Amino acid sequence: MPLARAPGRRESWDRPLPVVLAWGLCEVLFVTNPLQVSSRLRAAVLRAFGARIGRRVVFRPRTRVRFPWKLEIGDDCWIGEGVWFHDQDRITIGHDVVISQDTLLTTGSHAARRDMRLETRPIVIEDGAWITARCVVLGGARVGRSAVVRPLTVVRGSVDAGSIVGGGLDDRERFPGTSG
Repeated sequence: MPLARAPGRRESWDRPLPVVLAWGLCEVLFVTNPLQVSSRLRAAVLRAFGARIGRRVVFRPRTRVRFPWKLEIGDDCWIGEGVWFHDQDRITIGHDVVISQDTLLTTGSHAARRDMRLETRPIVIEDGAWITARCVVLGGARVGRSAVVRPLTVVRGSVDAGSIVGGGLDDRERFPGTSG
């Protein structure tokens, strides 16, 4: 099937075209902007388009948000430079969460073996979790409370609360005193 005829086009928008286009302009000017625009201004613009953003959330430059009306971030979170919320479905982030540089959270994929239909599943990241640099968090993922996801890790499914996941050093080498 030609990609132009794949089912699901624009189904994930949940808003009229003029709202999506207005968001695209505001995202470039105020959120993705590489300059040190204030986090309060970024949060205010996201809220104006329906995002639920807690207090004292820090947004570093080059943040991308596909659909702010599908994003919820709790209090005291830190969103690193270049984080991309490709939220064709809900992304819910608890309190005191760090999402480090260049991490991609994507809720959508395609039915590649059938008709390329868009398929979406939400992402939940619980309180105190740390998603380190350059990770990919896929739709349907749930990262438990105070879990750590190491750099360059692809997260699918569930990550247990308090666990440390991903490639790299053995937990005992990197985090002395832990069992592994």
